[in-house]
Amino acid sequence: MLSIEKIDTTHKDQVKRFTRLPYRLYANHPQWVPPIYMDVEAQIDPKKQPFFEHSEAEFFIAVRDGRDVGRIAALNNRHYNEFKEKRQAQFYLFECEDDQEAADKLFERVFEWAKARGLDHVVGPKGFSVFDGYGIQIEGFEHRQIMSMMNYNYPYYVRLVENNGFTKEVDFVSCYLGKDEFHLPERVYPIVERLKKKGGFGVKNFGSKKELVKWADRIGKLYNDTFIHNWEFWPLTDREIKFSLDTIMTVADPRLIKLITYKENIVGFLLGFPDLSAAMQRAKGRLLPFGLVDILILEPKRTKWVSFNGAGVLPEFQGLGGNALLYVEMEKTIHDYHFEHADLTQVAETTEQMRADLINLGGKPYKNHRVYIRII
Repeated sequence: MLSIEKIDTTHKDQVKRFTRLPYRLYANHPQWVPPIYMDVEAQIDPKKQPFFEHSEAEFFIAVRDGRDVGRIAALNNRHYNEFKEKRQAQFYLFECEDDQEAADKLFERVFEWAKARGLDHVVGPKGFSVFDGYGIQIEGFEHRQIMSMMNYNYPYYVRLVENNGFTKEVDFVSCYLGKDEFHLPERVYPIVERLKKKGGFGVKNFGSKKELVKWADRIGKLYNDTFIHNWEFWPLTDREIKFSLDTIMTVADPRLIKLITYKENIVGFLLGFPDLSAAMQRAKGRLLPFGLVDILILEPKRTKWVSFNGAGVLPEFQGLGGNALLYVEMEKTIHDYHFEHADLTQVAETTEQMRADLINLGGKPYKNHRVYIRII
């Protein structure tokens, strides 16, 4: 017998059932990276998650004969809908065994939930924040995910979703940048140097986390200004920026965070992170007793991978050399800190210029995550 249960987020045992399901589904899977327990619990806690200050979400589990076999979240992001003038619901945190009936019942509950709120489309997977990672993975299953900055799922998820009437909305492609293959044309370097000297462009580097934290608010504002025309964008509130940046700062290496400046203004950014996936796999969701040291102290020194999960230049500076400076800093980051591999994480296909630039510079698309849409 199959049933769908709504989760009470104030009930610890129910929250644990919801958040722990993927750990069983992907137990010891070589490509899945277990997120930290406390992080996933905070993500759905209305007292901690600032999304709930302006929007709503509910969480459901599919239970077959007393056994949890799937889960899903239904979201109504009022800020996004107001900004884009839409009536969309989102689905997120979808996980399921290869059980089409369970998937159907979970999506049916989301459709009912959305209709009851006057919403006419369902889009997803799409989370509480732009930093949550997008889509169902449809390509690149042989590669390990980059921490919790992107999703990983079994190939059969595509069938479970598409059998519920969903079609493609937008793809987010991740590019692989190899140390030896990713090189800018020689003519770019003198151009960039001239831009720095005469054009007013520069790069702000950070020597410590303490210094980086002081700039966090300005980085958050820059995000809102940079991606205003992007498909997935909605203006983040101050609390949402702080919530996201507090999480990011935990794993940030200040040497890998670069700001592009023009005279006295910040006009672009490059957010690089050491890939801590191997240590997170060893921790299996736990920080204690050894996970904290392994993840935050030891693994940053061992990893050969860097993730660029956040790169952009204000639209008005993209044709003036800001992009060239950004790519130079990307290349320097890979070489100066002895990384062998880099992942440019989840670039929306709608950002055509950046994707074309990266491929021309030696980047290779190697993972694809698809966001789906369905009219209800």
